[in-house]
Amino acid sequence: MKYLSNKNGYLGIDNKFNFKEKVVVIPFGLEKTVSYGTGTKNGPKEIIKASHQVELYDEELKCEPYKKIGIKTLKPFKINKDIKKALKKIGDINENILNKKLFPIVLGGEHSITPGSILPFTKRYKKLCLLHFDAHADLRESYNGEKFSHASAIKRCLDNKNVSLISFGIRNISASEIPFLKKNSKRIKIYWAKDKKKWDLNKFRKLIKNKNVYLTFDVDGFDSSIMPATGTPEPGGLFWDETLNIIKIASKYSNIVGADVNELSPIKGFNSYNFLVAKLIYKILSYKFLSKLL
Repeated sequence: MKYLSNKNGYLGIDNKFNFKEKVVVIPFGLEKTVSYGTGTKNGPKEIIKASHQVELYDEELKCEPYKKIGIKTLKPFKINKDIKKALKKIGDINENILNKKLFPIVLGGEHSITPGSILPFTKRYKKLCLLHFDAHADLRESYNGEKFSHASAIKRCLDNKNVSLISFGIRNISASEIPFLKKNSKRIKIYWAKDKKKWDLNKFRKLIKNKNVYLTFDVDGFDSSIMPATGTPEPGGLFWDETLNIIKIASKYSNIVGADVNELSPIKGFNSYNFLVAKLIYKILSYKFLSKLL
């Protein structure tokens, strides 16, 4: 695996700092099936650039998490225009990383990356729980004739019979998705955005306890007032503190084995949105590896 230098990689750490990596950041700006706003191919580059401004000290954890974790960033590489070949590529990369006993986190690109990203995990674990943050259920069988559309990403993940699903922030679902949802009610738990005030996070803690979890985060899960830089921004979504609380619970009570963060479409001149995603990733990694400090 070829890495960027510390300084050019995620967080922009000084090249003099030497550490053994536990985490590999994979820039994977796939943009093939977006259906409204475009620009997700530029997401990884802008996340990495913004991450150089993230404060390395975490006031909640009272340390500089990167020193305890060790984070390396893969050098960007060409992504095949054929979506099936692109998904196989990200699956192979993650398999290679897992074989080295490292933690992969993929920076998208569009949400269609997730079925490829989780494939090696579905082979490695008898049961895998997908923890999904999104505005959309993404349970369509296909969209605009494309089976591997971003709108079908979670449905493709559930094609693997050993995958279950917990979704947060959903506020968009099509009529065609409802029959599948009802038929698979034992495999799928949705925390609808409209019910935020009634969410029982103690029940969530029990649901996720001791499970192997893959975390997929579509940034349109955030409310559009704090995250308009995405292909399909939606009002009525998640805010920063409540999002971190959910990830914190998952980190403390389950085994998060891999992750992807996707669907950032950078807006020129509005770096705060890129920064939000860069900091979210640092929080995910910090909670995953330092949950005992919480």
